[in-house]
Amino acid sequence: MQFNIVDKLLAIVSLGSAWVLWLLLALSVISLGVIVERLIYYARIRLDFVSFSREVTRRLIDNDIDGIKGVCSTSQSIESQTILKGLEYKDRGVEAMDQSMTGFLFGEKQKLDHGLVILGTLGSNAPFIGLFGTVIGIIQAFSDLSTNPAGGPSVVMAGISEALIATAVGLIVAIPAVIAFNGFQRVVRRKLSNAEAMKGLVIAHFSK
Repeated sequence: MQFNIVDKLLAIVSLGSAWVLWLLLALSVISLGVIVERLIYYARIRLDFVSFSREVTRRLIDNDIDGIKGVCSTSQSIESQTILKGLEYKDRGVEAMDQSMTGFLFGEKQKLDHGLVILGTLGSNAPFIGLFGTVIGIIQAFSDLSTNPAGGPSVVMAGISEALIATAVGLIVAIPAVIAFNGFQRVVRRKLSNAEAMKGLVIAHFSK
């Protein structure tokens, strides 16, 4: 029996665009789940960095290391935890402190980026998935016309209007994912930049 790829593809098309809509619905649930999880996580590590940096700077000038530990231990933010990681190695020298904080930030960056690849992928590809569903719907509409010529243009128009829903749904999934991805990327960059600033401040103090 000869394999005919066209017939196989037409068999897929005959399934219609409904399964594409279900796929997009599932992807929208995944996207929403990632967005909510990231919002909760970033809210948990939020910090008033301006006030925090002023307090840490003041206590460093006073050489109040215990006071700095007390301030940092009350926050789960990356900035405060970076300082604590450095202070754990202050008796071993500046180089050990630097390596400790650098290693900690490397691990925290992976936590900050967790799930963002999903949002980026959905934001980039959901419209194409929707477009794929639209193309399938259009092909099916013309196929229906060929089997029912008496129906006229109304058969095609009804099929095309239904198929375009897939493109609209694809955009509905993609737009929030792109907005969230860009916003979360900004949060990640700011948190890492703040932590690096705190790291440099601590290293500068103990290097004198």
